Amino acid sequence: MTKQTILNATHRAAGAKMVDFGGWDMPLNYGSQIEEHHAVRRDAGMFDVSHMTVVDLHGARCREFLRHLLANDIGKLKKPGKALYSCMLNERGGVIDDLITYFLAEDRFRMVVNAATRDKDLAWIGMQAAAFGVDVRERPELAMIAAQGPNARARVLALLDADDRERVERLGRFAAAEARGPGGMPLFVARTGYTGEDGFEIVVPEHNAVALWNALAASGVRPAGLGARDTLRLEAGMNLYGQDMDEDVTPWEAGLGWTVSLDEGRDFIGRAVLEKQKAAGAPREMIGVVMEDKGVLRHGQRVVTRQGEGEIVSGIFSPTLGKAVGFARVPAGAREGLHVDIRGRELPLRAVKYPFVRDGKPCEGI
Repeated sequence: MTKQTILNATHRAAGAKMVDFGGWDMPLNYGSQIEEHHAVRRDAGMFDVSHMTVVDLHGARCREFLRHLLANDIGKLKKPGKALYSCMLNERGGVIDDLITYFLAEDRFRMVVNAATRDKDLAWIGMQAAAFGVDVRERPELAMIAAQGPNARARVLALLDADDRERVERLGRFAAAEARGPGGMPLFVARTGYTGEDGFEIVVPEHNAVALWNALAASGVRPAGLGARDTLRLEAGMNLYGQDMDEDVTPWEAGLGWTVSLDEGRDFIGRAVLEKQKAAGAPREMIGVVMEDKGVLRHGQRVVTRQGEGEIVSGIFSPTLGKAVGFARVPAGAREGLHVDIRGRELPLRAVKYPFVRDGKPCEGI
């Protein structure tokens, strides 16, 4: 049976087009995906991300456990409230999931994992945690709303309790704090996001979620659906689990080498495979591509290179750029003579560095 977030009726009342997304009934758009995309790039938009799973970890050996579980080093987090993006790997070095971990206290951390990978993530985390005596607690009573865009932070800050406002305003990137929202509702406010724009991801008790959504809407934050979320994240050069990486793709092959910390004395899961692949060179890599011809890049399209074949793993028609852009997984070193097969026609592609868009404007070389 398809699951619903607490905001489902609110989306339907607003005229949202609903679709199945990883077993969840979620809004694709509220009328115009393009307008929702531009609202986030130019002003402020919000997304229901309550399908994501919040997991709290408790125990004296939490940090030790996370240094074993994650490819990035949780030791980088020194101050409570700071966050770390990382891949969680299997023994083959493949990506089980990509996630964010928050340091709350030495015996308490919070993780936010993807919706489609919830069951396998919880099973894997629980299995690995047992040896460290760490208690793994899913928090299904919590919802999450992401407010994103150049004016999003100001709109959220205006809704916070006056005593909390200045403290939350001072939050740096990838940091979080507890605060009080409308009517005194408790919030966990993180300066993170999946759009390339500034903003907050807000964890809120499920019974307060509708009130918070309505308060944000009343302040001028526009509801946006999965369609805009995908075009925004790809323009910003952000990976999507299940397309850009999975359990058979290593971080080196997914453009996520920057999240791997091969620090001495830390034997994290999958490390041996990553070290060997780094030394020998990964056989495949993910690159950014732009298509100047008319058409749209889509997941699964065949890419022809001088070194062999690859494929488009994520592709969109970029509303900000007015052209098709995407990620392609290709043989290592393939940059010249790239073509994509679209319905039997091989159209030229140009390899570029991503992100494609930063601060609402095209990046250099795009």
